[in-house]
Amino acid sequence: MADHNPDRIVLWPGYFNIKLSRKQGRRVSKDSAVSDPTLDTLALAARNVGLTKMKREADTPHPKRASQKEGRLWLSKKDLTATLGTTSKEETMQVIAKKWRAKQREMKEQEVAAKKAGPKTGDKQARSQRKQVKAKGPKRQKKKKWRL
Repeated sequence: MADHNPDRIVLWPGYFNIKLSRKQGRRVSKDSAVSDPTLDTLALAARNVGLTKMKREADTPHPKRASQKEGRLWLSKKDLTATLGTTSKEETMQVIAKKWRAKQREMKEQEVAAKKAGPKTGDKQARSQRKQVKAKGPKRQKKKKWRL
């Protein structure tokens, strides 16, 4: 584990995980939390907010969740001040979380719209229709009339 560096703050993907409770380590509200956060998506969300100076450490376990090697993201306080106007870790997490959640919702809406629209014109594989083969079972027999 690296020594404490007062010029940087550390963010863990678990801080933004909607599946975790506050006791388990979530640090943002459920309205701002995302499902299945990873280090790469956290870095992408931080980049979308405008942060450029960051360092990723993959496969680093959080002290509270030692069995999960989720990784961590180091952010420069100078970059935070220049971009967001704050060095507060809480404000930084809130800004990143809101942007991240909005992006995740937008992606889900696009997926739903694409699924609803159906396959594209040139996509032969998706457009192909399978002929349904009727199940061959015992043929229906005509009722025989009894003759005496």
